[in-house]
Amino acid sequence: MAVPRRTADGAGDRARLFTSLSEEVTAVPLAVEGRLPAWLEGTLVRNGPALFELARQRLRHWFDGQAMLHAFALGGAQVRYTNRFVRGRAYQANVSAGRLRYAEFATDPCHALFARVKAVFGGGAAVTDNASIAVARLGEAYVALTEGALPMRFDPATLETLGVAARRCDTGGGQLTTAHPHVLADGSHVNFGVRFGRRCRSGVVMTDPHARRRRVVAEWDAAEPAYVHSFGLTARHAVVAECPYVVDPLGMLLSGRPFAENFRWRPERGTRFHLIDLAGRRPRVTCEAPPFFAFHHVNAYDDGDAVVVDLVAYEDAAVVDALYLDRLRDEWSAIPPARVTRWRLPVRGGTARHEGTWDALLELPRVAPDRDGRPYRHVYGVGASSADAFLDQLVKLDVETGEARTWRRPRTYAGEPVFVAAPDARAEDDGVLLSVVLDAARGASALVVLDARTMEEVARAEAPHAIPAGFHGEFFADAPPLAESPRASRRAG
Repeated sequence: MAVPRRTADGAGDRARLFTSLSEEVTAVPLAVEGRLPAWLEGTLVRNGPALFELARQRLRHWFDGQAMLHAFALGGAQVRYTNRFVRGRAYQANVSAGRLRYAEFATDPCHALFARVKAVFGGGAAVTDNASIAVARLGEAYVALTEGALPMRFDPATLETLGVAARRCDTGGGQLTTAHPHVLADGSHVNFGVRFGRRCRSGVVMTDPHARRRRVVAEWDAAEPAYVHSFGLTARHAVVAECPYVVDPLGMLLSGRPFAENFRWRPERGTRFHLIDLAGRRPRVTCEAPPFFAFHHVNAYDDGDAVVVDLVAYEDAAVVDALYLDRLRDEWSAIPPARVTRWRLPVRGGTARHEGTWDALLELPRVAPDRDGRPYRHVYGVGASSADAFLDQLVKLDVETGEARTWRRPRTYAGEPVFVAAPDARAEDDGVLLSVVLDAARGASALVVLDARTMEEVARAEAPHAIPAGFHGEFFADAPPLAESPRASRRAG
């Protein structure tokens, strides 16, 4: 994905995606165009940064923005909308001070070595709870997630913040985890994390449905931990791709630089796929592959004596720097392209085999939930219509045929599509896609509903304001209806 075309009427469109939203509203009914499917009942909750500057400081990176939840409740041909900041201790302290008091991905307020040591190695330091990446239901708790191992509980009816979840989604005291845990049919969940210290450790942990017991499935030394944003899960294996984008923990302490600026691209290491037997009967094995970078796994599944894993891959880690806010707002600044790539991993370890890369430009991938960890055919995501466009369409990729169907509107930017299956679905793509899109011409956002089979728009609901570019969301069919919040609609503070 690269820079969009600059036109006289579209100059500055991209900056609208990264303009702060301070307004919060409660259970607002939205005007609906088209016809919502009668069976579509539940709530889409989306997460992402919405505040990119404080009174005394401008944040530097897309990942630094302060988290906001957006809920669209659908049912009875109606849509209601609520949005709320995730009001954790970091948000409260940052807004009160007018500058960051808690270190974020690329903006770090720690100046003293002692403070940095505590922040990295624990001991009561200011660890951010700015959960701006994803949402999930873990047991009975609805949580907002980030990579900092502090899931934040929220009320699904009001989006009010309820505090840090009782048990962290980490590897037993780790400081980093993914914001993409896999929730199993019984309600338990699996996640990957990193624990810093004199001896850094990476590992996979399984947590019971009530978050009372955790089992370390596998753990291994990580002298230079890799940046891992997500991982794959099959019926029998966890799949962790360690791309050669790594950090030296001691060097990070001594550098005086923000967290993101301490990672280094080390292509000579190659990419290491770790296969972890979920039952614990076999030791971890590693498969070697050429260097590449990935944020997101698409899917993975067992196939005889191998595991097939699909990722959205970049040539290198330059995309991380491309996501600094000044570059994102600059329509001349290029975003490296990303494509779905398939690897076959022998379960006994060895060399990973590259089995193909599809042409469609695609990020923020989603598959039908019932295909997670199983063979599948369709992946949905946001994409680019050409090499000089940026997140300007929704994409449906058929991984069997390579065919890509798209949805696109002029001067419109798309958000991650979430698939919801029809109750009587007979095919993998029998359902709808839900996406929040920004119409830059009007400066307003809308929830769009697409027929997942044809990628044709069937309905949309206009939001009361422009919603900044976010990351991930989930559809909760059994979430309670949106209710009036204890606090009235207001602005940040």
